[in-house]
Amino acid sequence: MKIHRPRPRTWFWIIALAILAAAAPGTLPAQNVNASQIPLDHLIQPQALHRALQAGSRPLILQVGSRMLFDEAHIPGAEYAGPASQPDGLAALRRRVASLPRNHPIVLYCGCCPWQHCPNIAPAWLLLRKLGFTRVQALYLAHNFGADWVSQGYGSERSQ
Repeated sequence: MKIHRPRPRTWFWIIALAILAAAAPGTLPAQNVNASQIPLDHLIQPQALHRALQAGSRPLILQVGSRMLFDEAHIPGAEYAGPASQPDGLAALRRRVASLPRNHPIVLYCGCCPWQHCPNIAPAWLLLRKLGFTRVQALYLAHNFGADWVSQGYGSERSQ
């Protein structure tokens, strides 16, 4: 007898829905989600984002990690949205996007640490999906912002 096992993407949605169902309004339990749960078709590679920016595409780019890292270096034109692993950071993210149309293109990134250990990107992505945003992408930074963006020559700026 062949046993049917759900596909990995199915498991993602089962887990994501369980997390969302258990979450209090306006918060998500950051300790229960990780970046590897974001579907591949919702990721954007650094080179692809760089090319899009060079071509004039301007999605809203939100850094959802440490303020110190953002101040030190961030993608030109990016906005700081707060650490999404913290309730205050998720609240700030919610406020920032409140007035946007749900089909507005948004790119989230953190870059604090290796992708699989990032505490910020998945809670931010899940919150925006829960709020109904349909064009949310997470910038895949395998190692960190410095190694995967800055050292590749894609450009950065410091906070004033």
